[in-house]
Parts: sequence; C-alpha cells; structure tokens
Amino acid sequence: MIKKIEQGALLLAFALFAIFLLAPAFYVFKGSFENISVSLVATEAGWTLNNYFSIFSSGYLRYVVNSLFICITATFLGCTISLFAAYGLSRFRFRGRGLVFGSIMGGQFFPWIILVNPIFILFARGGLINSQFGLILCYTAFITPFTIYLLVGYLTTIPKSLDEAALVDGASRFTIITKIILPVIWPGMVAASTFGFLQCWSEYLLALALITDDASKTIPLGLYQYFGDVQIDWGAVMAGSVVATLPTLLLFLPLQKKLVSGLTQGAVK
Repeated sequence: MIKKIEQGALLLAFALFAIFLLAPAFYVFKGSFENISVSLVATEAGWTLNNYFSIFSSGYLRYVVNSLFICITATFLGCTISLFAAYGLSRFRFRGRGLVFGSIMGGQFFPWIILVNPIFILFARGGLINSQFGLILCYTAFITPFTIYLLVGYLTTIPKSLDEAALVDGASRFTIITKIILPVIWPGMVAASTFGFLQCWSEYLLALALITDDASKTIPLGLYQYFGDVQIDWGAVMAGSVVATLPTLLLFLPLQKKLVSGLTQGAVK
C-alpha cells in the first residue's frame, strides 16, 4: 500500500512538472493563432493565420534560412574539429596533454560576454562585420570546447585494439577515424551536434554585435524587430517563436534515442 502511494505521489509530481514545462509552450502555440492585443488578450474569438502571414510577409523566412545555414555549418565544423581533437587527446599520451585539455575546457567556462568587444574590434578590422562567415567562426569556437570534452569521454570507452588492428592492416589514422571510430561513436556525435546546434540556434549577443544587415540576420534578431519602443506585436512574436521551434523538433526528435545514449555513455570515463 505504501509503495503504491509513493508511486502515485511520484507520478503526480511528474505530471505537475510536465504541466509547468508545457504550459508556456501551449500558450505560445495557442497565441500564435489568435488576434492578440498589446495586453496579451485575444481581441477576437476564433483562430486565425494572420500572425503567420504577417511574419512571412515581413521577411521572417529569410531569418530562418540564415539561421539554418549558419548553425548547420558551424555545427558541422565544430563537430569535425572536435572529433579529430578528441581522438588525439584520448589515444595519444604526450607532454603537455593535460595543459592542452585544460586550456580547451577553460574555453568552455570562460564568460563569452566579456569577449564581445574584442571580437567586434577584431572582426571590424578584418572586414567580417555583417558576414555570416564571421558568425560561423564565432559559433564554431563557441561550441568546440564542450563537444571535445564530450567526445573524449566517449572515446575512452572504446578499446584501442580497434585502432591497433586497423593499423596492422595498413589503415591510416584518417581512415581509422572516419571508417572505424566514427560509426562506433555515432550516438556521441549526435549528442555533440545537438548541443552545438541548439547553442548556435538560440545565441543572440554575438549575432547582435556582428550582424546589422537585415539580409544576414538570424532568428533571434528577427524576433527582436517585433518588440517596438511603444508596443509589442505579441501575435507576431508568438508565431515567430513557433516557427523557430519547429526546425529543432524536426531535426532532433527522430534522433532522441541516440542523443540520450550519447550523453550517458559520454559521461562515463
């Protein structure tokens, strides 16, 4: 009897927590189909697509395309660099290895906000302001430290005998990484790429500092334009938020199982 009560209490706690998490998302989704006034109250009954027509007519789709291109490219570069770096750190013992790994992890814990001004000055001198390439470089550097840490933890669980057997057969290190190691650590790569993509997708401060051209703006900057000095177009904000959420759901919900296994196995050393 006591066990059933404990299970019921646990289920109730999980249900309340789920409601707490999902209620704001439901409210945003519902509000995106309503005519919402400045006071966040629906002015007319019924559902409408006017909010979506409004954001797409104002060029919001361009921000979605920009974000997809920048985030996918930065994630691909960051995960590729992290894979080779993690392989070297996990497979080789060399002088200064601890210093190198510590320096990489220091980049993860370093407060990026204090680097905005130096990065802006450096990019301004290099002609990378309003450049998607410049933002890709920043995002690649931003996500690389944690992905290296995650992949190092994952690679330490893979026996070195796989590498040794491939070397005996005449395979190069590049072939070992791409043909042998990569298929084995694919769940870890999914976890690393998910983390990197989501970090880039929601980043605002660097994009605000480096991108002023409307044609190159990302989704966070695109959403900001609906926050006026006098009033806020809440209907457009909610519709834009729903559209911004869809790509992440469509990309990573099918990979959910690999994501969980990648995170759990990478955490074990």
